Amino acid sequence: MKLRWRWTCLLLLSISMVTWAQIEEPDDEEEAQVEDGDVDMETDSEESTEADASVSFEVTYKTPVPTGEVYFTATFDDESLSSWQVSKTMKEDADEDIAKYDGKWEVEPLKENKVPGDLGLVLKSRAKHHAIAALLNKPFVFKDKPLIVQYEVNFQNGIDCGGAYIKLLSDSEDLNLEQFNDRTPYSIMFGPDKCGEDYKLHFIFRHKNPLNGDVEEKHAKRPDVDLKKIYTDKKTHLYTLVLNPDNSYEMFLDQSSVSRGSLLTDVVPPVNPPKETDDPKDSKPEDWDERAKIPDPEAVKPEDWDEDAPAKVPDPDAVKPDGWLDDEPEFVSDPAAEKPDDWDEEMDGEWEAPQVPNPACSAAPGCGEWKPPMINNPQYKVWKCYISIQHLCLQGVWSPRKIANPDYFEDLHPFRMESFSAVGLELWSMTSDIFFDNFIITSEKEVADRWAADSWGLKKLVASANEPGVLSQLALAAEERPWLWVVYILTVVLPIGLAVLFCWPKVRPEPTEEIPLNIKNEKDSYRHPNFCPPDLKYTYVDQGNLHFFFQGAIYPRTHQAM
Repeated sequence: MKLRWRWTCLLLLSISMVTWAQIEEPDDEEEAQVEDGDVDMETDSEESTEADASVSFEVTYKTPVPTGEVYFTATFDDESLSSWQVSKTMKEDADEDIAKYDGKWEVEPLKENKVPGDLGLVLKSRAKHHAIAALLNKPFVFKDKPLIVQYEVNFQNGIDCGGAYIKLLSDSEDLNLEQFNDRTPYSIMFGPDKCGEDYKLHFIFRHKNPLNGDVEEKHAKRPDVDLKKIYTDKKTHLYTLVLNPDNSYEMFLDQSSVSRGSLLTDVVPPVNPPKETDDPKDSKPEDWDERAKIPDPEAVKPEDWDEDAPAKVPDPDAVKPDGWLDDEPEFVSDPAAEKPDDWDEEMDGEWEAPQVPNPACSAAPGCGEWKPPMINNPQYKVWKCYISIQHLCLQGVWSPRKIANPDYFEDLHPFRMESFSAVGLELWSMTSDIFFDNFIITSEKEVADRWAADSWGLKKLVASANEPGVLSQLALAAEERPWLWVVYILTVVLPIGLAVLFCWPKVRPEPTEEIPLNIKNEKDSYRHPNFCPPDLKYTYVDQGNLHFFFQGAIYPRTHQAM
């Protein structure tokens, strides 16, 4: 039995060690997906480098180059915005003092975890409108090729209220990037957005009604992931949108799928309207009765029925407790409270100390005017006798009749939306220093993945190298979830306890010459007199396989054979 227990302890110890090993094991995805030679980890500290001081190894960065056909790329590594146009217009329907797109844009490296030589587009102003756009190499036409849109975002100061989404501006002859504003037509809007505690990852496309030409925004379903941590960890994240000619779509965050669906069935409002609709000319008849129940017309109220009594009455048997303080209020002003130094009575009103429980009431059964508790009035009666609708010929809830929808149409190819020829950022943000980088628009997912490996992969590698150790991460996690401390303690104490129990078992005393043992079975070891308290004297008697103890006078132990 003891042997089984030891092996059980050993098994639990092994499981605990494996658990710790998994916690400390780095994620395989932390390995950067970069070519040999892109990252050079040098151990010789004498070699000079211009890398950031926080980077624990030398990184060799090269501006990514697309490996296939692309419609647009932007890396900003040339420190120039020559291919981008900052908007010079005004925002419509806004106060004049904030209507202008006067938010500043700069090309800068990351504040933290920077890759030497890598630059990005940074939104610099807070509480201002920003708008900037660039033309594609050639317009993208939605026909028979997939669309892949990908770029990086880093909320370097966190995110309070604002967005970092992009707009793919619809192709038209009158498209003027200097006049780019919130009313400029776009085909797709994609990217992160947040205000309050509402964290979003937008995918919106504009669908044109084939009957009347009206354009309506269609919103994809929300991702089934928690976006809060991603938007607040101050790391660079990769956003990817994939649209296919079969009307399927998929959104990726850091190359992991977070949402997928169909343009036909997984957007709101749906692309195709219902075949039938309510008749706008139909109206509810005046004599229509929607009541589910009505008073029973055959029920008769008893003659002695009294409805004048109240529903609740004071308990006549209640007695005011002894020591009740009628003249003491339940709450009094806090005598220790002081008016704040910055209190302005003209702005804030007359200052009053906060109310606290009256200390005089703590030792009494109660304070203030005593009133007996209320109880149900046994004399209270209400005459209600209803009959269910199922017993009568009532009409139920009215609804208008259905007719064929005059606006019905069926578009089986919503992927074939308006072509676009420019990409733009039109944003308002209460947080500054939002970092954008490495835009790419292509028709091949492999090209976008390779582009990400040569750019975002390096940022991820540097950020991972500069992350705190496992213990620091566990402590940070416990700050958000204090109950994790219990798990940590159990995880540490349990293996130590099991190791002690297994490696240092309890040692039984060896038999002495004065009192020989005649123990046939290990179970009988506890019967030996040496296991008795030291202040007692026993006589040990061995009769065959039977062992006895006899407590007697205090004299040397003896052994008697029988």
